[in-house]
Amino acid sequence: MHPSLTETPALSRRGLLKFSLGATAFLATAGLGASLTGCSSSVSANGFVVLRDGDLLFLRALIPVMLDGAAGEMPAAVDGTLKSLDYSLDHVSPEMLKLTRQLFDVLGMAVTRGPLTGIWGSWENASPEAMRHFLERWENSSLSLLRMGHSSLQQMVMMAWYTRAESWAHCGYPGPPKV
Repeated sequence: MHPSLTETPALSRRGLLKFSLGATAFLATAGLGASLTGCSSSVSANGFVVLRDGDLLFLRALIPVMLDGAAGEMPAAVDGTLKSLDYSLDHVSPEMLKLTRQLFDVLGMAVTRGPLTGIWGSWENASPEAMRHFLERWENSSLSLLRMGHSSLQQMVMMAWYTRAESWAHCGYPGPPKV
């Protein structure tokens, strides 16, 4: 006789470790597959040094949600944040850039985007509510890899935004002292 579902634990520690290992292997394989099959273009978008066209599609959907309430004129804030992020990524170590591109590749591939984010269509069609749900899903995930991805995205976008002079008034920073 088998125990009923209510008598067995939902997920044991060992089960969680196996699931996490499997998810990590899946994401690593997807990232490697993207780079080997050419899905991961290394050609920068027009006007950018590091960011690629696929990255821009994702970031143009993400940045307005993350800057909601912090930015006045959103199109200018998004463009400025993208330029600042591109500049920052151009000055990180090659290994950090590689990891960032892997994250963007996994988010850009349709086969991994849907299951990982809950957004099954293209990023251009993702609603702000769907983007918020995706961010909450990653922030509260039981998988540390997704939580780390959320943290990385949040830190990249926020650092790129708050290095811009137009963001300073919102947080009460008067700017650097005049010398």
